[in-house]
Amino acid sequence: MTKIKFGTDGWRAIIAEDYTVENVARVSYATATWLKKNFEKPSVVIGHDCRFAGQLFAETTAKVLISQGVKVFLAKGFVTTPMVSLGTLKNNASLGVVITASHNPPSYNGFKLKGSFGGPLLPKDIQAVEDLIPDSNPVDLAGIDLSSHEGKELIYTNLEELYINHVKENFDLDAIKNSGMQLAYDAMYGAGQSVMRKLFPDITFLHCDENPGFEGIAPEPIHRNLQEFSDMIRLSEGEINCGLATDGDADRIGLYDSSGNFVDSHHIILLLIKYLVEEKKYSGKVVIAFSVSPKAKKLCEHFGLDYEVTKIGFKHIAGIMLEEDVLLGGEESGGIAIKGHIPERDGIWMGLTIWEYMAKSGKTLEELIQGVYDIVGEFKFERIDLHIDEALKQSIMKNCEAGSYKAFGEYAVKNIETTDGFKFYFDNEEWVMIRPSGTEPVLRTYAESSTTEKAFRVLEHTHKAIKG
Repeated sequence: MTKIKFGTDGWRAIIAEDYTVENVARVSYATATWLKKNFEKPSVVIGHDCRFAGQLFAETTAKVLISQGVKVFLAKGFVTTPMVSLGTLKNNASLGVVITASHNPPSYNGFKLKGSFGGPLLPKDIQAVEDLIPDSNPVDLAGIDLSSHEGKELIYTNLEELYINHVKENFDLDAIKNSGMQLAYDAMYGAGQSVMRKLFPDITFLHCDENPGFEGIAPEPIHRNLQEFSDMIRLSEGEINCGLATDGDADRIGLYDSSGNFVDSHHIILLLIKYLVEEKKYSGKVVIAFSVSPKAKKLCEHFGLDYEVTKIGFKHIAGIMLEEDVLLGGEESGGIAIKGHIPERDGIWMGLTIWEYMAKSGKTLEELIQGVYDIVGEFKFERIDLHIDEALKQSIMKNCEAGSYKAFGEYAVKNIETTDGFKFYFDNEEWVMIRPSGTEPVLRTYAESSTTEKAFRVLEHTHKAIKG
């Protein structure tokens, strides 16, 4: 049998290659074993997104858990990851399981684990589950009829309705709907499509149909995957004021202004902090992954907020959110969590917070961003992933570790940070970051400057220097 390895908060693999019914059953069996070791009367909330055979894999998981004496709350239809996290918390369940590969290409599916607190299961517990995965599936799946367990060990639950009620309790939806703003939403064929149609039936929708192939585009809400959405907004010539996009399981956010310009997660994080502090009068610590712009620290200093930088991966942020009073936790990749919700990334929740900010302030997204620039200065961020051979990748990382890079072309290095990768700071608040992928021959390079052109120039000089 295949060796199954968990990543940040679960397992992902190619459907029908390693992601099979038998292997899902193996992971489910390990999950049940871990639950029985840690909970007297274990229960699990299970949901799946819009990917191929999601229901089959969710029901497989349910069969195995029920066979091992675990009570199951099974979602009706496809759901978002934040719905499962919220459902786990609201149902006082021991664990949440999401059948999803998030933003990965359509050929993948996955198995995410969520803690009883409504966020990513902590790394030590994920590792403990992985260590219990058997070499083969010991459960006779064909001998289990789910219908015979309904109402006892199996409860069907409406997580979408639970989430909608939670949204209605926490947002001024009337203010958004009555603001006169024209809004748009791109589900990227993902699990956010149904809930957004119910919350905002009158806005403009794109890619809000069930299509497990995602038209061949990975459902990751970054600009290169959202060209059609961007063009639609741009061609509306100001008719659409703001566009929201979410990934396959709707825990990551993408955002567009009225001109169809992509608003990256750094800007979204700053907008959220400003709204939560100035308008909501919230306080608390800001916890940011290493690849996020230092402008976040500048804004925190302006508002007198505590600030912490973690390694990349939301699991590091979620752990702090459980222990401390956290206002916002955020990643460069579009995963953001805020006070007043669960300790979980939620693209829809973040989008609604921005829309509420626009509605309550009466300002455009562009004007709100300018308000942030008035405090921290204008900036642009760009990222390029270099697909290079493993030998060159390792050579570059050795040079970084040895302190060999004193300058990248015309950019002299002033200081270096090494929390997770290497961040080189230059004059004029410019910087570049180099970080290797742990799983493929890819080197991630990130840069920030005052304009897009200058940010790309930093990357260009960096690439020339490191490739030799």
